[in-house]
Amino acid sequence: MSYFALLFFQIIVPILILLGIGALLQIKFAFRVKALSQLVTYCFMPAAVFINLYETVISLPILTQVIGFVLLFIASQMILGSLGARLLKLPRSEAAVFKNSIVLINSGNYGLPVAQLLFVANPVGVAIQVIMVILQNITTYTYGLYNLISTTKSGMAIVKEVLKMPIVLALVLGALMNFLHLPIPAPIRIPLDYIADGFVAVALITLGAQLSTIEVKSLINKTVVLSSFFRLLMGPVVAFGLILALGLEGVIAQSLLIASAFPTSRNSASLALEYDVDANTAAQTVLFSTVVSALTVTVVIYVSTILFR
Repeated sequence: MSYFALLFFQIIVPILILLGIGALLQIKFAFRVKALSQLVTYCFMPAAVFINLYETVISLPILTQVIGFVLLFIASQMILGSLGARLLKLPRSEAAVFKNSIVLINSGNYGLPVAQLLFVANPVGVAIQVIMVILQNITTYTYGLYNLISTTKSGMAIVKEVLKMPIVLALVLGALMNFLHLPIPAPIRIPLDYIADGFVAVALITLGAQLSTIEVKSLINKTVVLSSFFRLLMGPVVAFGLILALGLEGVIAQSLLIASAFPTSRNSASLALEYDVDANTAAQTVLFSTVVSALTVTVVIYVSTILFR
């Protein structure tokens, strides 16, 4: 079996199986998808983020490089989305969805499980993805929200929204306790480990349940296909250019290139639905990009292992 096929069957197929289980369970039992999503956001993901940062040793220079790259990458995707929307001459609402579908990446429910499967022997790779998750969440509730509402939200309201995100608290606590070498009492550590260990399965089953509720009709249209092209293909191309420009190497470069290749975030569809801005197109883009990513993410992982050994 070729290395490409091995990657696909060991990393992507397990993810697809868990997504399929989530979709089948949702069709059978009709779960409250929002409740499942809240369970991941407020319980499983913070525990996984906390444990990962608590156990990982990452130097300040590496942290600075990663944050610098992620900020540049997000800014580049904003520019790419704006240029694409103008070139396509999209209506205002469709342009907002188009831009969000490129900038907002599924770094949490999709990206973090991939990183945990791929970098099981190298926790730095997972820690880098955690940083991407944090910055992507901040981007979602600032840039993503601004794109969809005509009235601007006050700066303090945005700050409050960000500070309420449990993964921010998990990030701060995990990093602080790591730095101070503070032990975690066994009665607390054991349940934390149980929750963190369940994150990959619960997050992907939840994502599968969410995707199963999206309408499939008119799935193939110009906006959906082109936004997925920008997200899944142009994103990694831009990331590769930034990696070369910043002189990044090894597992840092590999992890960042892979992190740039994940599909459109489910949050982009949730925000569009909440503010009634072309919600069908937003949801269809999430579904289409997630399905196509089974191939494109495998390709990017394969290329990254060749370029950055």
